[in-house]
Amino acid sequence: MSAVPLLELESVTKAYPAAAGGTPLVILKDASLSVARAESVAIVGPSGSGKSTILNLLGGLDRPEAGRVLFEGRDLGTLSEPNLARFRNRSVGLVFQQHHLLPHATVLENVLIPALAEGGTVADAVVQRARQLLDRVGLSLRSDQLPGRLSGGERQRVALVRALINEPAVVLADEPTGALDHTNATEVARLLGDLNRETGVTLVVVTHSAELAAQCRRRLELRDGRLFASA
Repeated sequence: MSAVPLLELESVTKAYPAAAGGTPLVILKDASLSVARAESVAIVGPSGSGKSTILNLLGGLDRPEAGRVLFEGRDLGTLSEPNLARFRNRSVGLVFQQHHLLPHATVLENVLIPALAEGGTVADAVVQRARQLLDRVGLSLRSDQLPGRLSGGERQRVALVRALINEPAVVLADEPTGALDHTNATEVARLLGDLNRETGVTLVVVTHSAELAAQCRRRLELRDGRLFASA
């Protein structure tokens, strides 16, 4: 018997309402996807095709009109909002095109924010993990600095460490190199691929970057609301 996929979309349809009672805009139409644990998948396609919508569904940030979104075989649609928030914080790491770091918090403090989401104090082991991850991405000497003192590539590396701090099962990255120059984009793309291979964290990225897509073991193209294997 085959292992249960980590993430699945089962015949998902997603539409957004139109203004003034017009025809809803259908973004995904009977879209399906299966992602195994520790796999790396790149989703490519034109702007507006629904790539970010897929990440929002996989991360429990949105719900489909039809079909199911599954995590380890469990339908996310059956979870209450508090349980969905807990799922996102514990099982999902999110990386966006913009780093969304708090400007008045240090690098280390920004990394530890997800560990504070459910209240309480941060364990020493978590702080140690943060420092180890910062060292892994070449930022161990920057941990006490504010984001404004970092380059764009360094800020995005901090955002990546923040996504990893709670040891999520999957990292969902939405155009993570889109706001970077070529040198920094290459470095962040390489880091994402390396961290997937070294730590076994599942990686799903949506991107226009062929270089980033090449870091992933599987590439899919979103066309007309459905996902197809891409060369």
